[in-house]
This record gives sequence, structure tokens and C-alpha cells, in this order.
Amino acid sequence: MPVPSPDPGADPRPQPPEEPGPNECCGSGCPLCVLDLYSDELQRYRAALAAWKLRHPDADA
Repeated sequence: MPVPSPDPGADPRPQPPEEPGPNECCGSGCPLCVLDLYSDELQRYRAALAAWKLRHPDADA
């Protein structure tokens, strides 16, 4: 019995995080800088996208 391929509607492609605007970092060395938070979100997005591509090998690049 063939295994059905995952339904892309039930497992949507991860969306990249929104990049901070040019004026969102104040440059004063905040402990939780928006650029650091964005970097963390981008790493999570890339990992989620890689996992999603494994589940959807026929999806467009």
C-alpha cells in the first residue's frame, strides 16, 4: 500500500522572519538587540525550512 505524500496545506512552508528596519537597532548595546533576536529567528527558520524540505522533496526550491 503506497504511503500518501504529505498535504502541503496541512504542513505549510515556513515563512522567513521579518528583517528589522534600518532604524530599529539603537546601537547602544542592548542585551536583547533586535538584530540578535532576528539572527536567532533566522536560524530557527532555516532549520524549520530544511526539515520541511525533507518532508516535501517535490516542492519548488
